[in-house]
Amino acid sequence: MMTAPLSFRLTGATVLRDGQMLDRSVAIEDGRISKGPLPEVDLRGYYILPGIVDLHGAAFLRHMAPDQTLHTALRATDHAAAAHGVTTAWLSQGWGWSEQGPHSPAAAESLLDALEDYRPEALSDLRIQIACETHTVDTAERLLAAVRRHRIDHVIFRNSLPDALMHSDLTPETHARLAQAEAQKRAVPRYLCRLAEAFDTLGVSYGSYADTDGETRETFSMIGAKLCVCPTRRSAAALAHAVGDPVVLRAGDVTKNTSPLSVTELIRSRLCDALASDISYPSLAAAAFHLATSGVMTLPAAWALISQRPAQILRLHDRGVIDYGRRADLVIVNRDTLAVEGTLSRGRITHLSGKAAARFMGLRADLAMAAE
Repeated sequence: MMTAPLSFRLTGATVLRDGQMLDRSVAIEDGRISKGPLPEVDLRGYYILPGIVDLHGAAFLRHMAPDQTLHTALRATDHAAAAHGVTTAWLSQGWGWSEQGPHSPAAAESLLDALEDYRPEALSDLRIQIACETHTVDTAERLLAAVRRHRIDHVIFRNSLPDALMHSDLTPETHARLAQAEAQKRAVPRYLCRLAEAFDTLGVSYGSYADTDGETRETFSMIGAKLCVCPTRRSAAALAHAVGDPVVLRAGDVTKNTSPLSVTELIRSRLCDALASDISYPSLAAAAFHLATSGVMTLPAAWALISQRPAQILRLHDRGVIDYGRRADLVIVNRDTLAVEGTLSRGRITHLSGKAAARFMGLRADLAMAAE
């Protein structure tokens, strides 16, 4: 079980508050941003920023080794997220046409069960995003049952069937499964509409992944799948923006620029509403600082892409900004190195390193003396 949240005041740091970088203190009490005199931690030389909200991450797949339990993999993912300032994270789990393997419905159900068991000890607010293949018509009841049972709040549709069919080294068994999935093509539109109607009733946020063009994005938008996650063409992002659908892009593409789609140019053109880790938690903070130091946008605007805007998109109104009464989800960053040295999730310290750790040692001593 997690320990109770601490109550203290962070002083001397530069704080992102009200869309500005201000020299203010931040008081934390009972897991929320508060007021009043409390034991202090001197954080001169640091930034205090809102906790990172990751809309779409698959980094946990790196920890899914055959010799490890799902519980162990979730713990490793959780600690990695906290070490990089992530306080709320959706783990993107496939729901595909294969009956076996890491992206099968069975694998999704197992991960959902494992997260239920792990959640009491979780450092961050971990959730599951179902990445549902469009050609899974025969799993409708099973999918909706899983969504209801585990209170899933985020689903994206994707169609990787065309790419899968292009592989020349398919086994006869795999080819048969793909052919079976392809045979569902005519039933897919009605299937997606049925899921969309159920998601609307259940309050699930849903969208599509890797849209290849504006027409594809428009089709998904028309059935209510509003989130445009990691589109592969500018036309898809432009269509989404034109109809008011949020566009979520890969944070890693901001610094590495390995994608054929120029994420930085889309950001400059205001065709990006949020950034997601996809496969790398470190990429989130790195992208925000890169955008700020390269002059693309201010640090408050860049950090909003990984905190405030994702929280707004998925209707988490208690986080994403530092304000009275909100969750005390915070990231402590060394101003000289821009390294994440501390993370707080709901007022609990989930990561602490570097010189920031030494600053907090004084707080622990003060609290111990007060308890005596």
